[in-house]
Amino acid sequence: MEEKKRKVLKRILTALGILLILAGAFFIYTGIYYHADNGFIDSYQTEVKLRETELPSGDTVFDPLDAKIGFIFYPGGKVEHTAYIPLMREIASKGYLCILCRMPFRLAIMDIHRADNYIGGYEGIKTWYIGGHSLGGVSAAFEAADREGKIKGLVLLGAYSSKDISKGDIRVLSIYGSEDKVLKMDKYKKNRDKLPSSMTETIIEGGCHAYFGAYGAQKGDGVPSITNEEQIRLSGKIITDWIAE
Repeated sequence: MEEKKRKVLKRILTALGILLILAGAFFIYTGIYYHADNGFIDSYQTEVKLRETELPSGDTVFDPLDAKIGFIFYPGGKVEHTAYIPLMREIASKGYLCILCRMPFRLAIMDIHRADNYIGGYEGIKTWYIGGHSLGGVSAAFEAADREGKIKGLVLLGAYSSKDISKGDIRVLSIYGSEDKVLKMDKYKKNRDKLPSSMTETIIEGGCHAYFGAYGAQKGDGVPSITNEEQIRLSGKIITDWIAE
């Protein structure tokens, strides 16, 4: 009987040890991330004054006032969410309510349905779009697929959809830089048929993977021939022109 108890205890302790190792590895993995370039962010302004509000959840709302269309954004994996403040300012300055989500452990895949907190919750906003960068774009595509009818369009920045939304009515805009070396083009092409045939694809000449946000260079990325500010302003114009079509 005592031998049996010792074996059970050993198994429990072994399992706990494995869990602790896995938890430690996870926290080490998520603890290394790309930090926002606060100097760049502080200096990035638009001609239109916006009301920027940080919510208790850590999400930030960029309100141009009197907006009719909302845009919810999921950050790239292991990137500080504030790195996308310039892009949100750019889009909001054109008259769209923007919500920048702060994801658990900086991984949008851990809270795919964060957008549910806002869709239908803003008076005057009847039309919603969602978008994301890299892993955030993949996660946003899942949310768009699950909320068909509530989300009108999906914006993918250096990303693809691993879920089939080709048969739905959702609009899709895909943007990536010509020098993007982080986006796996084989997966991008393989998953292209999961998007509607009416998808709009735009390649930013000289753009890279990291420059959709403001967090500096990303490991494995290509060398851009345009500035970070140029790519953000151009991305904002492409997105807002497309929404306005």
